[in-house]
Amino acid sequence: MLPIIACSIASLAIIFERLWSLKRQRVMPENLVDQVWKIHQEGQLNDATLAKLRENSPLGRLLAAGLVNRNHSREVMKESIEEVGRQVVLSLERYLNTLGTIASITPLLGLLGTVIGMIKVFTAIMAAGVGDPAVLAGGISEALITTATGLSVAIPALMAHRYFIGVVENLVLGMEEQALKMVEVIQGRREKDTEG
Repeated sequence: MLPIIACSIASLAIIFERLWSLKRQRVMPENLVDQVWKIHQEGQLNDATLAKLRENSPLGRLLAAGLVNRNHSREVMKESIEEVGRQVVLSLERYLNTLGTIASITPLLGLLGTVIGMIKVFTAIMAAGVGDPAVLAGGISEALITTATGLSVAIPALMAHRYFIGVVENLVLGMEEQALKMVEVIQGRREKDTEG
């Protein structure tokens, strides 16, 4: 039971941390591309502005990576965005492997508890015979409780894992769209989209 309880605490901590960290507004602030475009038009795009943009959000990191190479070709800007994008995706997926592992191992820990409980039942039967139902009930009860506890931790952890994978995929697609829009606007190949 102790490993299952530890997994439960870890999964709750991960779920709350990811709910906070993967808020759309934290990852992709609204109108960030528009703000960058205005700064670029005003000629105020310097190292300090880029450093501030990098610290702003994951989308800011992507935009800053492209803007560092704004005087190069469109392809160079896109490559630099893709390189930083891989690191950003890893940071967005942080702890999701752990959550998936918890979802996988807690039913097995519950099954282990079931096996241990049944071993105790059979040990009690060997020692006292089948005449005392209270001895049998205790072992069977322990076996069923650990199985149920393992499943009650695994099911929400698995649901949260799947949910966060979907959230990360949507955020990555949105950031990619915003970064490409910025590249096209900076390179002058598309009119500025005022919707951000």
